[in-house]
Amino acid sequence: MAPTLSESMRTALASRARKSSLRTLSVVPPDSVDFSSNDFLSLSVSAALHGSFVENLRTGPLRLGSGGSRLLDGNSEYATALEATIASFHNAEVGCLFNSGFDANAGFFACVPQPGDVIVYDAAIHASVHEGMRQSRAGVRAPFEHNDVGDLERVLQKAVAEDAQVKRGERNVFVAVESLYSMDGDVAPLKEIVEVVERVLPAGNGKIIVDEAHSTAIILCSPLTKEYLINYARPLIYTTFMSYPSLVAIRTVYDLMMSGGTAAAAAHLWKLVVHLHTRLLALPHCPTNPILRIPKQCPQSPIFALLTPQPRSLARTCQEAGYVVRAIVAPTVPLGMERVRVCLHAGNSLAEVEALVGIIRKWVQTGGSRSVKHKAKI
Repeated sequence: MAPTLSESMRTALASRARKSSLRTLSVVPPDSVDFSSNDFLSLSVSAALHGSFVENLRTGPLRLGSGGSRLLDGNSEYATALEATIASFHNAEVGCLFNSGFDANAGFFACVPQPGDVIVYDAAIHASVHEGMRQSRAGVRAPFEHNDVGDLERVLQKAVAEDAQVKRGERNVFVAVESLYSMDGDVAPLKEIVEVVERVLPAGNGKIIVDEAHSTAIILCSPLTKEYLINYARPLIYTTFMSYPSLVAIRTVYDLMMSGGTAAAAAHLWKLVVHLHTRLLALPHCPTNPILRIPKQCPQSPIFALLTPQPRSLARTCQEAGYVVRAIVAPTVPLGMERVRVCLHAGNSLAEVEALVGIIRKWVQTGGSRSVKHKAKI
């Protein structure tokens, strides 16, 4: 007799529990120190930004929900003006807002690549791109080694050699990368990527798509591409558009950036990045300690990947002390690359960073704990 739906779900969840990979929802204690979220500039807790947001809401249209899909009643002059402002700020022709970065990636890659086109993607690309590629009509989908420009060139050369239409420029090659990779905190070598794509595909059929989900929330493109997305991107067409307060929040943040209001926070954040890296390298036997490996080079972003075979133990130790970090385990990262991810924020202080390093130092000195077992929280 076939298992019931409930039995199938329980079996799947039990399997994850046995592998210590069961995901659960958790609430961060209000008195904890944030070393985990993606709010790098601490804008979500900015009193100045909050005040501007409330004022913009007060003086704007008395509307909360959008009222429907953008193709029906959900669009507004406010939304179109916001898109134009953001596009101008980034020196782009036009912009197209989606409800989320996931929707934007899934919608774009599902509809824009044409039948027979090729998608070449970084092996560490986000799940939303994979979601779009699964629905795509592209003929070939090929990964290249993470941030390896040499391997990218190899994959592109293979596509050219195997398809005369690609070589002649009659089929497009989409190269999908992220500006900032959230698991390692490294950035894409965009200049070198552009050079390789232009050299291998001189006919101009190479299209580089950069996922900027960690910094912006809009597809920047040509007017033709925007019109195509409006007609074919299902996550844009078949959903209620974001609420008016969400649009106001985006506009308020961009106003702050355009006025230079985030410069001081960014400068402080970079000082914290350098300080944390220096202090971590000073830990016993780092960066080669087998229980905790620290990158020798200072990260190019506020994201630190502390590689350890005991990520849950270290994360739990920090969390119990009131410092929120996350254990990142397979399948989110490859086996053998488990880590604790530390995200710095402009709102963090040097004292908080020092306290976190002190907790990590004690954990390293005691050899961690191989017996700690608890559910993954990602």
